[in-house]
Amino acid sequence: MLATAAGNAAGDAAHSCYVLARVVDYLGGALFWGGLFFVAVLWPAGAAERGARRLVVLGWVLGLLGTVAGLGLEGAWVLQRPPADAFRFDVLSEVVGLDFGRVWVARALLWVLAGVVLVDLSRRGEAAARSWAWRVGAGAVGLGLLRTNGLTGHSRDLPQPALMQVVVLVHLIAVSLWVGGLAMLLFGVLPGRRPDVLALVVPRYSKLALGSVAAIVLAGLVLAWRLLGSLSALTDTGYGHLLLIKLGVLAVALVGGLGSKRWVDRRLDFAVALRGDATTVRPFVYSVAAETVLVTVVLAVAGFLVTASPGR
Repeated sequence: MLATAAGNAAGDAAHSCYVLARVVDYLGGALFWGGLFFVAVLWPAGAAERGARRLVVLGWVLGLLGTVAGLGLEGAWVLQRPPADAFRFDVLSEVVGLDFGRVWVARALLWVLAGVVLVDLSRRGEAAARSWAWRVGAGAVGLGLLRTNGLTGHSRDLPQPALMQVVVLVHLIAVSLWVGGLAMLLFGVLPGRRPDVLALVVPRYSKLALGSVAAIVLAGLVLAWRLLGSLSALTDTGYGHLLLIKLGVLAVALVGGLGSKRWVDRRLDFAVALRGDATTVRPFVYSVAAETVLVTVVLAVAGFLVTASPGR
């Protein structure tokens, strides 16, 4: 009895650490791939900006650390071992022999390849961001990472798993574009308040964000319905309660996004004419900052959802 209780406590601790690793992995992936897309497509000149480079480096570090930690911690959780045992040889060898372990190993290797993409961008700057060879390579590695992310969730256990994997991929791409773009606006574009950059980049991102949010909502509704199976599960299960929290925070973030779009539609031209006047741009900065914090909370809740059972 005592041994069983100790094993359960160790497994619970490993599970908590695993959830944290998933959150870090999600956040890192969104910052890295959303940030790279932002630089490659919306703002190639941003590859030379220190704030933009630091953001994608931070995303890469978080993504790699979250993936490596997740590899061992999921094994410790499944085997009911304490978090300290996550990287013991016997735990890792057991994990690598399982399907989910091989997926995590593939993710770790893809993050190493992502480091090569990042080094090339840091070395060549705007020339790399405008290069189709670099864009294709970065996109291929990014899609691989997002694909493996989908293989570590619940969608593989649903009916029509191939279709659900497509829905998950669309959902993850849209989240990365929205979250990474918000962070790039906040830490890369807005600190300089350069009128030429504001006039060029902000309208582009506003259109991208609108499409991304639409894809997130549609794909999220499909996945939620498939996972829960009924509306009553929203209130009758712990998974449903977490999903309601996620939807609530997302709704508030969308309200903030509407405020940002209203500023772009009504005040951007005025801000550009005043050459990035701080007082004029400040409401937009506050709106983007609030939206970024809220979507980070959404990612944190997603980390809990991916490790929870939809039926409980």
